[in-house]
Amino acid sequence: MHPMLNIAVRAARSAGNVITRGFENRSDLLTEKKGENDFVTKVDKEAEQTIISKIQQSFPDHSFVGEEGGLVEGDKDFQWIIDPLDGTTNFIKGIPHFAVSIALMHKGRIDQAVVFDPIRGELFTASKGAGAQLNGFRIRTGKAKDLTNTTLATAFPFKDKAQSDESISRFTNIFKQCGDVRRCGSAALDLAYVAAGRYDGYWERGVQPWDIAAGELLVRESGGLVTDYTGGNDPLYKGEIVAGNPRVVQSLVKHLK
Repeated sequence: MHPMLNIAVRAARSAGNVITRGFENRSDLLTEKKGENDFVTKVDKEAEQTIISKIQQSFPDHSFVGEEGGLVEGDKDFQWIIDPLDGTTNFIKGIPHFAVSIALMHKGRIDQAVVFDPIRGELFTASKGAGAQLNGFRIRTGKAKDLTNTTLATAFPFKDKAQSDESISRFTNIFKQCGDVRRCGSAALDLAYVAAGRYDGYWERGVQPWDIAAGELLVRESGGLVTDYTGGNDPLYKGEIVAGNPRVVQSLVKHLK
């Protein structure tokens, strides 16, 4: 395992311990509202600080971008992009589907990635050019040749419902072409599941870099393709993403344009 990936895994597992303890004691949970339908808990904040502290023990000069803490200035060539608890609403409601997401960007490109599901004990990892793994075993995207009989994943713009009509129209168009669609509430796990071949494809608008950075590398390193809604190959800051094997992505983009 790449040394920096090894550190990221340790940080993700430490954050997972924080999250698991919080999940078992949700009666003590303090929830704050960041925006419309957008919540944060003390567990999110504690998990993010745990991740940063663990990484800084080995790389004190690196910079960080976290969902909760914002930007921590440092060496711009090495920037960690962190979502300490992707799927906070699930966590608050007691739905055991959420994950820690950690990615390392080196000179503008995602180089290392970890998505950790602390409830199932599933650790998805990837290093640029070295493939993607689930608990140490190589994973690959699915082999679907088009949308027929595929199982896809998506999400609706719950933070900005003014976009809902457009999103529902796209959903309806794609739903008529595929087998079924899941909407489970964690972009990081959606992308990890695409990388592992559990989902054949995924699309979503309204995502932030910390939602998708680690998952993007997982999909690419498992043989998949990641684009924006127009087929562009760098979706990290576009706020929209399409992922799957190349044929599925091509079909999805055709219906999303």
